Amino acid sequence: MASDRLWPNRNEKRVILDSSAILMLFEYSVNLEDEIAHLIGKFKIVIPSPIVNELKFLSESGDGKKRQKAKAALGLIKRYEIADTEGSGDDSILNLAKKINGIVVTNDNELRRRIKNLSLRVIFLRGKKKLVLE
Repeated sequence: MASDRLWPNRNEKRVILDSSAILMLFEYSVNLEDEIAHLIGKFKIVIPSPIVNELKFLSESGDGKKRQKAKAALGLIKRYEIADTEGSGDDSILNLAKKINGIVVTNDNELRRRIKNLSLRVIFLRGKKKLVLE
């Protein structure tokens, strides 16, 4: 289609990951990218800078298993876009989601509630093996 050549990323949705979603990859056997593609189609992953800082903190001062997962997560997120945002982790996610009309991936129940109150979309893990769009 000609419009796809002129605007190749027009249908691409923006997906924002929080730290629980990133660490989930190392706790459960979930293929994040395949599951998200199945739910929403074409997408691009964005991670707010406070989430990267949170993972760095966990990789340096977390307990044994959490430290290992955080270090592995830091290696994984290098291939995703890092958005320079301000505020705490959850606030930066909410502000970015509002700004870019993004879909948030999280397992944090409080953050899910706040996202729904803003009429934004959220993806979460159900049954330790399947992502669900809400």
